[in-house]
Amino acid sequence: MLGNDEAPTRSAILQMREEHEVVLEAYDFLDEKRLLLAAELLRQLDRYEELLGQYNSASERAQRMLVATIRRHGLQGTQVYPGSYLQDAELRATARIFMGVKLLETALQLPQEYGAGPICQPSPEAEQCRRDFLELIKLGAVLAGVEGNLHRLLAEYRKTERRARALENVVIPEMTHKLRDMSARLEELDQEDVVRVHMQAPSRMRS
Repeated sequence: MLGNDEAPTRSAILQMREEHEVVLEAYDFLDEKRLLLAAELLRQLDRYEELLGQYNSASERAQRMLVATIRRHGLQGTQVYPGSYLQDAELRATARIFMGVKLLETALQLPQEYGAGPICQPSPEAEQCRRDFLELIKLGAVLAGVEGNLHRLLAEYRKTERRARALENVVIPEMTHKLRDMSARLEELDQEDVVRVHMQAPSRMRS
């Protein structure tokens, strides 16, 4: 870095130009990265909204069937109606890396046998209610993975955006201005040298 009173040199300008090129390349990379992150964010958001719509629809169906089950068995009968055994269910996640961000595809893996225990008074309403809530749980597992992806992508996008804007609005303009100033000062010094040589030439001839 040159001080205010320090004369610029061609080597210093060359070094500054090389640093300027490196910073421009870094900005181009960050600019492309934030575009790719934004595109993936939109894709994941579309997927999230699609799944959320399915989840809300499934939730409404499950609630309606729960009401029907309560009407059939009563509140106490519904509370003691055997449920599905999901203690061995497993939340599985498949990971991939996108622009440094871990993206997950999650799914609920149910055990081979997750049926209820002995049922004294089975009914179509209660069995359908069981199936509807199982579907709701499975959709929730997938939805949770996409929601996590959105949070991680958004955090990485904001970080990339801050870095790109810092280069675009602060670092690059400062380097461009300094490089222009150094080149102008060097050109002035070259012109002064040329004038000095011309002024000294007649005195040499007289001597």
